Amino acid sequence: MQRRQAEHENIKGVYIISVAARILEMHPQTLRKYERIGLVMPSRTVGMLRLYSEEDVARLRLIKHLVGELGLNLAGVQLALTIFNRLLQMKDKVRTLKGEALRQSLDGSIDDMLELLHARLQ
Repeated sequence: MQRRQAEHENIKGVYIISVAARILEMHPQTLRKYERIGLVMPSRTVGMLRLYSEEDVARLRLIKHLVGELGLNLAGVQLALTIFNRLLQMKDKVRTLKGEALRQSLDGSIDDMLELLHARLQ
């Protein structure tokens, strides 16, 4: 009984492509395109069905906002998501550091992001 409940908890919040598309009000082909270019990476069943987690759906909502409301193209979305992920990493690291180590870490992270932007601007 516990095993069945544990398996059910692992499946909680997982959607096949048609359900995810309906939740997001997006066409399934759009979700396939976003996967093809690496914006989202749903897991797969043994039968190769795409399974979108709650995290995938949240990421797709952000992508939809960046494209639809902010007017970014997919290259802009990739850059924005890269910077967003790096900022989250910085935030986690800042919580554990103090003093000079904090300053050096922030300085290095900011340099990395500026380098990323510079490389994309060339």
